[in-house]
Amino acid sequence: MWFLKKKNPYTSLPSQPVESKQKDVLKTSLQQNIQTLKDTLGKSSDIIIREIRIGKEGTIKAGIIYTDGLTDTPSLQNFILETLMLDIKEIDLQKKISPEQNLISVLKDVALTVGEIKEVSTFDVILTSLLSGDTIILIDGYAQGLIISNRQWAERGVTEPTAQTVVRGPREGFTENLRVNTALIRRKLKDPNLWIESKIIGTRTKTNVAIVYINDIANDKIVKEVILRLDKINIDGILESGNIEELIQDSTYTPFSTIYNTERPDVVAAALLEGRIAILVDGTPFVLLVPALFVQFFQSPEDYYERTIVGSLIRILRFIAFSISLLAPALFIAITTFHQSMLPPALLISLAAQREGVPFPAFVEALIMEVTFEILREAGIRMPRSIGTAISIVGAFVIGTAAVEAGLISAMIVIIVSITAITSFVSPSYEMAIAVRVLRFVFMALAASFGLFGIMVGIIALVLHLCSLRSFGIPYMSPIAPFNISDQKDTFIVLPIRKMLTRPHFFNHKNATRQQDSTVKNKKGS
Repeated sequence: MWFLKKKNPYTSLPSQPVESKQKDVLKTSLQQNIQTLKDTLGKSSDIIIREIRIGKEGTIKAGIIYTDGLTDTPSLQNFILETLMLDIKEIDLQKKISPEQNLISVLKDVALTVGEIKEVSTFDVILTSLLSGDTIILIDGYAQGLIISNRQWAERGVTEPTAQTVVRGPREGFTENLRVNTALIRRKLKDPNLWIESKIIGTRTKTNVAIVYINDIANDKIVKEVILRLDKINIDGILESGNIEELIQDSTYTPFSTIYNTERPDVVAAALLEGRIAILVDGTPFVLLVPALFVQFFQSPEDYYERTIVGSLIRILRFIAFSISLLAPALFIAITTFHQSMLPPALLISLAAQREGVPFPAFVEALIMEVTFEILREAGIRMPRSIGTAISIVGAFVIGTAAVEAGLISAMIVIIVSITAITSFVSPSYEMAIAVRVLRFVFMALAASFGLFGIMVGIIALVLHLCSLRSFGIPYMSPIAPFNISDQKDTFIVLPIRKMLTRPHFFNHKNATRQQDSTVKNKKGS
Protein backbone atom coordinates (compact mmCIF):
# COMPACT_ATOMS: atom_id res chain seq x y z
CA MET A 1 0.00 0.00 0.00
CA TRP A 2 1.10 3.55 -0.67
CA PHE A 3 0.51 4.73 2.85
CA LEU A 4 0.89 2.88 6.09
CA LYS A 5 -2.15 2.93 8.33
CA LYS A 6 -1.70 2.64 12.06
CA LYS A 7 -4.20 2.20 14.82
CA ASN A 8 -4.12 4.85 17.49
CA PRO A 9 -6.60 5.31 20.32
CA TYR A 10 -6.47 9.06 19.82
CA THR A 11 -7.13 8.85 16.08
CA SER A 12 -9.79 6.18 16.04
CA LEU A 13 -12.63 8.59 15.36
CA PRO A 14 -12.73 11.54 13.00
CA SER A 15 -12.76 14.89 14.71
CA GLN A 16 -16.25 16.31 14.79
CA PRO A 17 -16.97 19.60 13.07
CA VAL A 18 -16.80 22.63 15.30
CA GLU A 19 -20.48 23.45 15.00
CA SER A 20 -21.78 19.92 15.71
CA LYS A 21 -20.70 19.68 19.35
CA GLN A 22 -22.92 22.52 20.57
CA LYS A 23 -26.38 22.38 19.04
CA ASP A 24 -27.80 25.38 20.92
CA VAL A 25 -28.41 28.31 18.63
CA LEU A 26 -28.82 31.95 19.54
CA LYS A 27 -32.21 33.14 20.70
CA THR A 28 -33.87 36.42 19.80
CA SER A 29 -33.74 37.59 23.43
CA LEU A 30 -30.50 39.40 24.32
CA GLN A 31 -30.89 38.70 28.03
CA GLN A 32 -31.42 35.01 27.39
CA ASN A 33 -28.30 34.83 25.19
CA ILE A 34 -26.17 36.65 27.76
CA GLN A 35 -27.46 34.42 30.57
CA THR A 36 -26.57 31.33 28.53
CA LEU A 37 -23.02 32.64 28.11
CA LYS A 38 -22.75 33.36 31.84
CA ASP A 39 -23.98 29.90 32.73
CA THR A 40 -21.49 28.30 30.31
CA LEU A 41 -18.45 30.38 31.31
CA GLY A 42 -19.17 30.44 35.03
CA LYS A 43 -17.75 33.21 37.19
CA SER A 44 -14.76 33.87 34.93
CA SER A 45 -13.50 37.33 35.84
CA ASP A 46 -11.69 37.86 32.55
CA ILE A 47 -14.90 37.61 30.50
CA ILE A 48 -16.28 41.13 30.13
CA ILE A 49 -19.98 41.50 29.27
CA ARG A 50 -21.28 45.01 28.67
CA GLU A 51 -24.83 45.91 27.71
CA ILE A 52 -25.28 49.13 25.69
CA ARG A 53 -27.94 50.92 23.67
CA ILE A 54 -27.39 51.93 20.07
CA GLY A 55 -29.26 53.71 17.30
CA LYS A 56 -31.28 56.89 17.38
CA GLU A 57 -32.50 57.67 20.91
CA GLY A 58 -30.90 54.41 22.10
CA THR A 59 -33.88 52.25 21.26
CA ILE A 60 -31.86 49.15 20.36
CA LYS A 61 -30.28 46.97 23.05
CA ALA A 62 -26.90 45.38 22.29
CA GLY A 63 -24.32 43.34 24.16
CA ILE A 64 -20.53 43.50 23.84
CA ILE A 65 -18.62 40.44 25.07
CA TYR A 66 -14.84 40.03 25.02
CA THR A 67 -11.99 38.39 26.94
CA ASP A 68 -9.76 40.75 28.88
CA GLY A 69 -6.11 40.12 28.06
CA LEU A 70 -6.77 38.50 24.68
CA THR A 71 -8.60 41.39 23.01
CA ASP A 72 -7.16 44.60 21.58
CA THR A 73 -8.91 47.04 23.94
CA PRO A 74 -7.83 50.25 22.09
CA SER A 75 -9.40 48.84 18.92
CA LEU A 76 -12.48 47.85 20.89
CA GLN A 77 -12.79 51.36 22.30
CA ASN A 78 -12.06 53.36 19.14
CA PHE A 79 -13.65 51.30 16.38
CA ILE A 80 -16.45 49.35 18.06
CA LEU A 81 -17.80 51.07 21.17
CA GLU A 82 -17.28 54.58 19.83
CA THR A 83 -18.89 53.69 16.52
CA LEU A 84 -21.90 51.98 18.08
CA MET A 85 -22.53 54.49 20.88
CA LEU A 86 -21.53 57.82 19.28
CA ASP A 87 -21.07 57.77 15.52
CA ILE A 88 -24.40 56.15 14.68
CA LYS A 89 -26.34 57.72 17.53
CA GLU A 90 -28.06 60.18 15.25
CA ILE A 91 -28.78 57.60 12.55
CA ASP A 92 -32.10 55.81 12.42
CA LEU A 93 -30.78 52.32 11.76
CA GLN A 94 -34.22 50.98 11.04
CA LYS A 95 -34.51 53.21 7.96
CA LYS A 96 -31.19 51.93 6.64
CA ILE A 97 -32.48 48.39 6.54
CA SER A 98 -33.57 47.21 3.10
CA PRO A 99 -35.92 44.28 2.49
CA GLU A 100 -32.88 42.11 1.73
CA GLN A 101 -31.01 43.12 4.92
CA ASN A 102 -31.42 43.13 8.68
CA LEU A 103 -29.75 45.18 11.39
CA ILE A 104 -26.91 42.70 11.69
CA SER A 105 -26.05 43.08 8.01
CA VAL A 106 -26.24 46.89 8.22
CA LEU A 107 -23.80 46.97 11.14
CA LYS A 108 -21.47 44.61 9.30
CA ASP A 109 -21.57 46.29 5.89
CA VAL A 110 -22.13 49.97 6.74
CA ALA A 111 -21.40 50.95 10.32
CA LEU A 112 -18.41 49.09 11.77
CA THR A 113 -14.96 50.17 10.54
CA VAL A 114 -12.92 47.15 11.55
CA GLY A 115 -11.25 44.42 9.53
CA GLU A 116 -12.71 40.92 9.65
CA ILE A 117 -16.37 40.57 10.66
CA LYS A 118 -18.36 37.34 10.56
CA GLU A 119 -21.99 36.55 11.28
CA VAL A 120 -22.70 33.79 13.77
CA SER A 121 -25.77 31.95 14.95
CA THR A 122 -24.49 29.21 17.32
CA PHE A 123 -23.09 29.38 20.82
CA ASP A 124 -20.26 26.97 20.05
CA VAL A 125 -18.74 29.28 17.45
CA ILE A 126 -19.24 32.25 19.75
CA LEU A 127 -17.45 30.54 22.66
CA THR A 128 -14.52 29.45 20.49
CA SER A 129 -14.07 32.94 19.03
CA LEU A 130 -14.60 34.65 22.39
CA LEU A 131 -11.96 32.54 24.13
CA SER A 132 -9.60 33.15 21.20
CA GLY A 133 -9.70 36.93 21.72
CA ASP A 134 -12.47 38.05 19.34
CA THR A 135 -15.20 40.50 20.28
CA ILE A 136 -18.83 39.37 20.13
CA ILE A 137 -21.76 41.70 19.39
CA LEU A 138 -25.29 40.50 20.13
CA ILE A 139 -28.44 42.50 19.25
CA ASP A 140 -31.77 42.18 21.04
CA GLY A 141 -34.42 40.76 18.75
CA TYR A 142 -32.01 38.92 16.48
CA ALA A 143 -30.91 35.29 16.59
CA GLN A 144 -27.59 36.21 14.97
CA GLY A 145 -24.50 37.96 16.22
CA LEU A 146 -21.24 39.39 14.92
CA ILE A 147 -17.70 38.15 15.53
CA ILE A 148 -15.12 40.92 15.20
CA SER A 149 -11.50 39.81 14.88
CA ASN A 150 -9.42 42.11 17.09
CA ARG A 151 -7.18 39.67 18.91
CA GLN A 152 -4.08 40.91 20.68
CA TRP A 153 -2.03 39.52 23.55
CA ALA A 154 1.49 39.64 24.89
CA GLU A 155 3.81 37.54 22.78
CA ARG A 156 7.48 36.95 22.04
CA GLY A 157 8.86 38.82 19.07
CA VAL A 158 10.76 37.39 16.11
CA THR A 159 14.20 36.51 17.46
CA GLU A 160 17.14 34.33 16.48
CA PRO A 161 16.46 30.57 16.70
CA THR A 162 18.05 28.96 19.73
CA ALA A 163 17.93 25.26 18.75
CA GLN A 164 19.18 25.56 15.16
CA THR A 165 21.85 28.22 14.95
CA VAL A 166 23.97 28.88 11.86
CA VAL A 167 27.15 30.82 11.15
CA ARG A 168 25.78 32.31 7.94
CA GLY A 169 22.11 32.73 7.17
CA PRO A 170 18.93 34.50 8.33
CA ARG A 171 18.64 35.28 12.02
CA GLU A 172 14.85 35.19 12.28
CA GLY A 173 12.94 32.32 13.83
CA PHE A 174 9.33 31.31 14.30
CA THR A 175 7.34 32.53 17.30
CA GLU A 176 4.37 31.18 19.22
CA ASN A 177 1.92 33.16 17.07
CA LEU A 178 0.52 31.19 14.13
CA ARG A 179 -0.20 34.25 11.99
CA VAL A 180 3.30 35.64 12.52
CA ASN A 181 4.72 32.29 11.42
CA THR A 182 2.62 32.14 8.26
CA ALA A 183 3.65 35.71 7.49
CA LEU A 184 7.34 34.76 7.81
CA ILE A 185 6.78 32.03 5.23
CA ARG A 186 4.83 34.37 2.94
CA ARG A 187 7.71 36.82 3.04
CA LYS A 188 10.01 34.23 1.53
CA LEU A 189 7.54 32.59 -0.88
CA LYS A 190 5.45 35.21 -2.68
CA ASP A 191 3.72 32.55 -4.72
CA PRO A 192 -0.06 32.42 -5.23
CA ASN A 193 0.24 28.61 -5.26
CA LEU A 194 1.36 28.68 -1.62
CA TRP A 195 -1.81 27.43 0.02
CA ILE A 196 -2.52 27.57 3.75
CA GLU A 197 -5.39 25.43 5.06
CA SER A 198 -6.49 25.84 8.67
CA LYS A 199 -7.98 23.34 11.11
CA ILE A 200 -9.02 23.39 14.75
CA ILE A 201 -7.83 20.36 16.73
CA GLY A 202 -8.54 19.59 20.37
CA THR A 203 -12.01 19.47 21.88
CA ARG A 204 -10.96 21.71 24.77
CA THR A 205 -7.88 23.62 23.63
CA LYS A 206 -9.28 24.20 20.11
CA THR A 207 -5.77 24.72 18.81
CA ASN A 208 -5.36 26.32 15.39
CA VAL A 209 -3.32 24.17 13.03
CA ALA A 210 -2.25 25.27 9.54
CA ILE A 211 -1.24 22.99 6.66
CA VAL A 212 1.10 24.79 4.26
CA TYR A 213 2.17 23.52 0.84
CA ILE A 214 2.79 24.72 -2.71
CA ASN A 215 -0.13 23.41 -4.71
CA ASP A 216 1.61 22.87 -8.04
CA ILE A 217 4.66 21.17 -6.44
CA ALA A 218 3.44 19.05 -3.52
CA ASN A 219 2.27 15.50 -4.16
CA ASP A 220 -1.54 15.44 -3.96
CA LYS A 221 -1.56 11.98 -2.34
CA ILE A 222 0.71 13.12 0.47
CA VAL A 223 -1.34 16.28 1.02
CA LYS A 224 -4.54 14.24 1.27
CA GLU A 225 -2.87 11.81 3.66
CA VAL A 226 -1.72 14.65 5.92
CA ILE A 227 -5.21 16.13 6.00
CA LEU A 228 -6.74 12.69 6.61
CA ARG A 229 -4.48 11.96 9.58
CA LEU A 230 -5.13 15.38 11.09
CA ASP A 231 -8.89 14.95 10.66
CA LYS A 232 -8.75 11.63 12.53
CA ILE A 233 -7.23 13.19 15.65
CA ASN A 234 -9.81 13.15 18.43
CA ILE A 235 -8.20 14.37 21.63
CA ASP A 236 -9.05 16.98 24.22
CA GLY A 237 -5.90 19.06 23.99
CA ILE A 238 -2.98 19.94 21.69
CA LEU A 239 -0.37 21.98 23.54
CA GLU A 240 2.64 21.66 21.22
CA SER A 241 3.53 20.39 17.78
CA GLY A 242 5.05 17.32 19.45
CA ASN A 243 1.50 16.16 20.29
CA ILE A 244 0.56 16.36 16.62
CA GLU A 245 3.79 14.62 15.63
CA GLU A 246 3.12 11.62 17.86
CA LEU A 247 -0.45 11.23 16.66
CA ILE A 248 0.25 11.31 12.91
CA GLN A 249 3.67 9.63 12.59
CA ASP A 250 3.97 6.33 10.75
CA SER A 251 5.92 4.41 13.38
CA THR A 252 5.87 5.01 17.13
CA TYR A 253 8.28 2.34 18.35
CA THR A 254 11.49 3.66 16.85
CA PRO A 255 14.19 5.97 18.20
CA PHE A 256 14.29 7.81 14.87
CA SER A 257 11.90 10.64 14.18
CA THR A 258 9.93 10.25 10.95
CA ILE A 259 8.74 13.87 11.08
CA TYR A 260 11.22 16.73 10.89
CA ASN A 261 10.77 19.87 12.99
CA THR A 262 12.42 23.26 12.68
CA GLU A 263 12.09 26.79 13.98
CA ARG A 264 13.68 28.43 10.91
CA PRO A 265 11.49 29.99 8.17
CA ASP A 266 14.22 29.52 5.54
CA VAL A 267 14.28 25.77 6.20
CA VAL A 268 10.50 25.57 5.81
CA ALA A 269 10.59 27.61 2.60
CA ALA A 270 13.28 25.35 1.13
CA ALA A 271 11.30 22.24 2.13
CA LEU A 272 8.13 23.59 0.53
CA LEU A 273 10.03 24.21 -2.69
CA GLU A 274 11.07 20.55 -2.66
CA GLY A 275 7.46 19.40 -2.38
CA ARG A 276 7.16 18.82 1.36
CA ILE A 277 4.21 19.85 3.53
CA ALA A 278 4.56 22.05 6.62
CA ILE A 279 2.30 21.76 9.67
CA LEU A 280 2.16 24.86 11.87
CA VAL A 281 0.63 24.71 15.35
CA ASP A 282 -0.46 27.81 17.22
CA GLY A 283 1.45 28.27 20.46
CA THR A 284 4.80 26.77 19.45
CA PRO A 285 7.73 27.99 17.31
CA PHE A 286 8.49 24.49 16.01
CA VAL A 287 7.05 23.65 12.59
CA LEU A 288 6.64 20.06 11.38
CA LEU A 289 7.81 19.01 7.91
CA VAL A 290 6.66 15.85 6.15
CA PRO A 291 7.78 13.58 4.62
CA ALA A 292 11.09 13.40 6.52
CA LEU A 293 14.09 11.42 5.29
CA PHE A 294 17.09 10.09 7.19
CA VAL A 295 19.56 12.27 5.28
CA GLN A 296 17.47 15.36 6.04
CA PHE A 297 18.56 15.25 9.69
CA PHE A 298 22.18 15.78 8.59
CA GLN A 299 21.42 18.83 6.48
CA SER A 300 21.90 22.36 7.75
CA PRO A 301 20.77 25.61 6.07
CA GLU A 302 24.31 26.95 5.89
CA ASP A 303 25.30 23.99 3.66
CA TYR A 304 23.61 25.91 0.86
CA TYR A 305 24.77 29.38 1.89
CA GLU A 306 28.48 28.52 1.90
CA ARG A 307 30.58 27.42 -1.05
CA THR A 308 30.00 23.92 -2.32
CA ILE A 309 33.34 22.52 -1.14
CA VAL A 310 32.82 23.83 2.36
CA GLY A 311 29.24 22.59 2.55
CA SER A 312 30.19 19.13 1.29
CA LEU A 313 33.07 18.82 3.75
CA ILE A 314 30.88 19.76 6.69
CA ARG A 315 28.18 17.34 5.53
CA ILE A 316 30.69 14.47 5.39
CA LEU A 317 32.00 15.41 8.85
CA ARG A 318 28.48 15.08 10.23
CA PHE A 319 28.14 11.52 8.95
CA ILE A 320 31.58 10.67 10.38
CA ALA A 321 30.64 12.21 13.72
CA PHE A 322 27.39 10.20 13.68
CA SER A 323 29.35 6.96 13.26
CA ILE A 324 31.84 7.86 16.00
CA SER A 325 29.12 8.88 18.43
CA LEU A 326 27.23 5.65 17.80
CA LEU A 327 30.07 3.09 17.75
CA ALA A 328 33.13 4.47 19.57
CA PRO A 329 32.33 3.13 23.08
CA ALA A 330 31.13 -0.18 21.64
CA LEU A 331 34.31 -0.65 19.59
CA PHE A 332 36.47 0.12 22.63
CA ILE A 333 34.59 -2.43 24.73
CA ALA A 334 34.72 -5.11 22.04
CA ILE A 335 38.42 -4.71 21.28
CA THR A 336 39.63 -4.49 24.89
CA THR A 337 37.42 -7.42 25.98
CA PHE A 338 37.54 -9.90 23.08
CA HIS A 339 39.98 -8.74 20.42
CA GLN A 340 43.13 -7.50 22.17
CA SER A 341 45.26 -8.89 19.33
CA MET A 342 43.95 -6.15 17.03
CA LEU A 343 45.80 -3.50 19.06
CA PRO A 344 49.48 -2.59 18.53
CA PRO A 345 51.66 -4.02 21.34
CA ALA A 346 52.64 -0.58 22.66
CA LEU A 347 49.01 0.55 22.90
CA LEU A 348 47.98 -2.76 24.44
CA ILE A 349 50.65 -2.44 27.14
CA SER A 350 49.57 1.16 27.83
CA LEU A 351 45.92 0.13 28.20
CA ALA A 352 46.85 -2.77 30.44
CA ALA A 353 48.85 -0.43 32.67
CA GLN A 354 45.94 2.00 32.88
CA ARG A 355 43.48 -0.74 33.77
CA GLU A 356 45.70 -2.20 36.48
CA GLY A 357 43.78 -1.92 39.71
CA VAL A 358 40.47 -0.96 38.03
CA PRO A 359 37.80 -3.19 39.63
CA PHE A 360 35.27 -3.05 36.77
CA PRO A 361 35.27 -4.53 33.28
CA ALA A 362 35.35 -2.20 30.27
CA PHE A 363 31.58 -2.35 29.76
CA VAL A 364 30.83 -1.26 33.31
CA GLU A 365 33.41 1.52 33.02
CA ALA A 366 31.88 2.85 29.84
CA LEU A 367 28.37 2.50 31.25
CA ILE A 368 29.26 4.47 34.39
CA MET A 369 30.86 7.28 32.41
CA GLU A 370 28.09 7.46 29.79
CA VAL A 371 25.33 7.56 32.41
CA THR A 372 27.25 10.16 34.41
CA PHE A 373 27.73 12.36 31.36
CA GLU A 374 24.05 12.05 30.40
CA ILE A 375 23.07 13.15 33.92
CA LEU A 376 25.43 16.12 33.72
CA ARG A 377 24.09 17.06 30.29
CA GLU A 378 20.50 17.01 31.51
CA ALA A 379 21.46 18.95 34.63
CA GLY A 380 23.15 21.58 32.47
CA ILE A 381 19.99 21.97 30.39
CA ARG A 382 17.68 22.32 33.40
CA MET A 383 19.92 24.71 35.33
CA PRO A 384 19.83 28.48 34.76
CA ARG A 385 21.63 29.29 31.51
CA SER A 386 24.17 31.52 33.22
CA ILE A 387 25.62 28.60 35.21
CA GLY A 388 24.33 25.51 33.39
CA THR A 389 27.19 25.23 30.88
CA ALA A 390 29.86 25.93 33.49
CA ILE A 391 28.44 23.35 35.89
CA SER A 392 28.26 20.63 33.23
CA ILE A 393 31.81 21.21 31.95
CA VAL A 394 33.39 21.57 35.39
CA GLY A 395 31.37 18.64 36.73
CA ALA A 396 32.49 16.34 33.92
CA PHE A 397 36.14 17.38 34.31
CA VAL A 398 36.18 17.07 38.11
CA ILE A 399 34.31 13.76 38.23
CA GLY A 400 36.39 12.23 35.41
CA THR A 401 39.70 13.27 36.96
CA ALA A 402 38.68 12.14 40.44
CA ALA A 403 37.45 8.78 39.14
CA VAL A 404 40.75 8.11 37.33
CA GLU A 405 42.83 9.09 40.36
CA ALA A 406 40.66 6.92 42.60
CA GLY A 407 41.24 3.94 40.30
CA LEU A 408 37.57 3.39 39.52
CA ILE A 409 37.96 3.89 35.75
CA SER A 410 40.84 4.13 33.28
CA ALA A 411 41.97 7.29 31.56
CA MET A 412 41.26 5.86 28.10
CA ILE A 413 37.55 5.42 28.78
CA VAL A 414 37.36 9.08 29.79
CA ILE A 415 38.87 10.03 26.44
CA ILE A 416 36.48 7.75 24.54
CA VAL A 417 33.40 9.11 26.34
CA SER A 418 34.58 12.70 25.83
CA ILE A 419 35.05 12.18 22.09
CA THR A 420 31.65 10.52 21.91
CA ALA A 421 30.02 13.43 23.72
CA ILE A 422 31.65 16.02 21.46
CA THR A 423 30.66 14.23 18.26
CA SER A 424 27.06 13.90 19.46
CA PHE A 425 26.78 17.71 19.42
CA VAL A 426 27.80 17.90 15.76
CA SER A 427 24.39 16.80 14.52
CA PRO A 428 22.26 19.80 13.46
CA SER A 429 19.12 17.92 14.52
CA TYR A 430 18.38 17.29 18.18
CA GLU A 431 16.13 14.32 17.29
CA MET A 432 18.98 12.47 15.58
CA ALA A 433 21.30 13.16 18.53
CA ILE A 434 18.72 11.65 20.91
CA ALA A 435 18.38 8.54 18.72
CA VAL A 436 22.16 8.06 18.80
CA ARG A 437 22.23 8.44 22.59
CA VAL A 438 19.66 5.65 22.92
CA LEU A 439 21.26 3.27 20.43
CA ARG A 440 24.73 3.79 21.88
CA PHE A 441 23.81 1.79 24.98
CA VAL A 442 22.39 -1.02 22.82
CA PHE A 443 25.62 -1.31 20.86
CA MET A 444 27.64 -1.23 24.08
CA ALA A 445 25.65 -4.18 25.42
CA LEU A 446 26.10 -6.11 22.16
CA ALA A 447 29.85 -5.42 22.19
CA ALA A 448 30.18 -6.59 25.79
CA SER A 449 28.29 -9.79 24.99
CA PHE A 450 29.55 -10.82 21.54
CA GLY A 451 32.40 -8.48 20.61
CA LEU A 452 32.74 -7.23 17.04
CA PHE A 453 30.31 -9.93 15.91
CA GLY A 454 27.61 -8.38 18.10
CA ILE A 455 28.38 -4.92 16.68
CA MET A 456 28.02 -6.20 13.13
CA VAL A 457 24.71 -7.88 13.96
CA GLY A 458 23.53 -4.61 15.54
CA ILE A 459 24.54 -2.61 12.45
CA ILE A 460 22.68 -5.03 10.16
CA ALA A 461 19.58 -4.87 12.38
CA LEU A 462 19.80 -1.06 12.44
CA VAL A 463 20.05 -0.83 8.65
CA LEU A 464 17.11 -3.20 8.22
CA HIS A 465 15.08 -1.17 10.70
CA LEU A 466 15.87 2.10 8.93
CA CYS A 467 14.95 0.60 5.55
CA SER A 468 11.62 -0.58 6.94
CA LEU A 469 10.57 2.87 8.15
CA ARG A 470 8.23 5.09 6.15
CA SER A 471 7.37 8.76 6.44
CA PHE A 472 3.89 9.28 4.99
CA GLY A 473 4.50 6.41 2.64
CA ILE A 474 7.95 7.55 1.50
CA PRO A 475 10.94 5.23 2.25
CA TYR A 476 12.85 6.74 5.16
CA MET A 477 16.27 5.90 3.70
CA SER A 478 15.61 7.28 0.23
CA PRO A 479 17.46 8.23 -1.93
CA ILE A 480 20.01 5.76 -0.51
CA ALA A 481 17.65 2.79 -0.31
CA PRO A 482 16.00 2.56 -2.74
CA PHE A 483 18.90 4.13 -4.58
CA ASN A 484 18.27 7.05 -6.90
CA ILE A 485 21.30 8.51 -8.60
CA SER A 486 19.68 11.81 -9.55
CA ASP A 487 19.01 12.62 -5.86
CA GLN A 488 22.60 11.95 -4.77
CA LYS A 489 23.44 15.57 -5.55
CA ASP A 490 22.24 16.55 -2.08
CA THR A 491 22.83 13.44 0.04
CA PHE A 492 26.42 12.95 1.22
CA ILE A 493 27.78 15.98 -0.63
CA VAL A 494 26.28 19.24 -1.83
CA LEU A 495 26.56 20.00 -5.51
CA PRO A 496 26.47 23.61 -6.73
CA ILE A 497 23.01 25.12 -6.88
CA ARG A 498 23.27 25.42 -10.65
CA LYS A 499 23.51 21.62 -10.80
CA MET A 500 20.38 21.00 -8.72
CA LEU A 501 18.03 21.08 -11.68
CA THR A 502 15.30 18.81 -10.30
CA ARG A 503 13.42 18.35 -7.07
CA PRO A 504 13.66 15.14 -4.99
CA HIS A 505 12.23 12.24 -6.94
CA PHE A 506 10.53 10.10 -4.31
CA PHE A 507 7.88 12.53 -3.10
CA ASN A 508 7.55 14.84 -6.10
CA HIS A 509 6.18 13.69 -9.43
CA LYS A 510 4.73 16.93 -10.78
CA ASN A 511 6.67 20.07 -11.61
CA ALA A 512 9.89 18.19 -10.91
CA THR A 513 12.11 20.74 -12.69
CA ARG A 514 13.53 23.28 -10.28
CA GLN A 515 15.51 25.32 -12.82
CA GLN A 516 16.90 25.16 -16.32
CA ASP A 517 20.52 24.24 -16.90
CA SER A 518 22.31 27.57 -16.51
CA THR A 519 25.52 26.23 -18.08
CA VAL A 520 23.69 25.69 -21.37
CA LYS A 521 22.39 29.25 -21.31
CA ASN A 522 25.84 30.62 -20.57
CA LYS A 523 27.31 28.72 -23.51
CA LYS A 524 24.59 30.01 -25.83
CA GLY A 525 25.06 33.55 -24.58
CA SER A 526 28.79 33.43 -25.14
